[in-house]
Amino acid sequence: MRVTIAEVARRARVSKTTVSRVLNNKGEVDAATAIRVREVIAATGYTPSARAVGLARGRAQTVGMLVPGLTWPWMGDVLQGVADVLESRGYGLLLHTVNRGQESLERFARHVSASAFDGLLLVVPPDALPYVTGLHESGLPVVMIDDRGHHPGFPSVATSNTAGGAAAATHLLALGRTRPVMVTGPADFGCTHHRSAGFHSVVGEVPAVEGDFTRDSGQAAIASLLDAGVRFDAVFTQNDLMAVGVLDGLRAAGRTVPDDVAVIGFDDIAIAAHTRPALTTVRQPSREMGEAAATMLLAHLDGEPAPEQPLILPTSLVIRESAPAP
Repeated sequence: MRVTIAEVARRARVSKTTVSRVLNNKGEVDAATAIRVREVIAATGYTPSARAVGLARGRAQTVGMLVPGLTWPWMGDVLQGVADVLESRGYGLLLHTVNRGQESLERFARHVSASAFDGLLLVVPPDALPYVTGLHESGLPVVMIDDRGHHPGFPSVATSNTAGGAAAATHLLALGRTRPVMVTGPADFGCTHHRSAGFHSVVGEVPAVEGDFTRDSGQAAIASLLDAGVRFDAVFTQNDLMAVGVLDGLRAAGRTVPDDVAVIGFDDIAIAAHTRPALTTVRQPSREMGEAAATMLLAHLDGEPAPEQPLILPTSLVIRESAPAP
């Protein structure tokens, strides 16, 4: 049978409030009483629940997280990074998706009004940023993961998209590729503009086709370039799923990779190492972004000022067979 705080209080001949004060080192209990309470705790093996400790501190000991959905390939790494930090600090995670749009946001709002969590981590769902900005302005601590170029008025953790695009271009030049093309993400994503800007800063303007971060759009982009008669010997694709589609499209057209065309992706999701050929890609530090955002939020909950500037984690080029080292 689990020992309760009431049983500890009875044996120590004090109130439950006194036991709580000892547990939370409030310093409002005389030394002799505190020693007696701790002796009873040790003798009974009493362990306070995380919820009880949180309530004693005026917290739910839970962090909320709002994400568009769980189908984004790098979302699992972000979540694992968040969970590692929260669990090490005794916090729970309340995860909300926005699969149903406004209906999902209304359900999320009910948890906000019930103070079900102490702070919020956010991977920006479509159309939710103004609402979350309002929550932050009303006092809810918020940290965004992967700002997608939106630059909110609250703390965020992002990655160096511009530098990643430049690294891809530099590597293709080192391979002697002189006719690169680009398959971009959607035009309304800030990361699309940043990755494009980085690539352009090294090689200048190049032919580009807009995709939607899906495998099918990558294959369609290659088909459209070939149909238009564009001559190219390299493709920078702004995420790995589209890069897989690019490999499909080149294979279907009889082009070999990397002999005819070198291909570079972006993200370094799990499948990148297992494509045929294995995909050279710009690694986005997804797990580290989750860890950093959770650490930043908990520090703020513990009284540290929120950082005024985004935390930018560096990308890195992972060289594999689709664009091997020169």
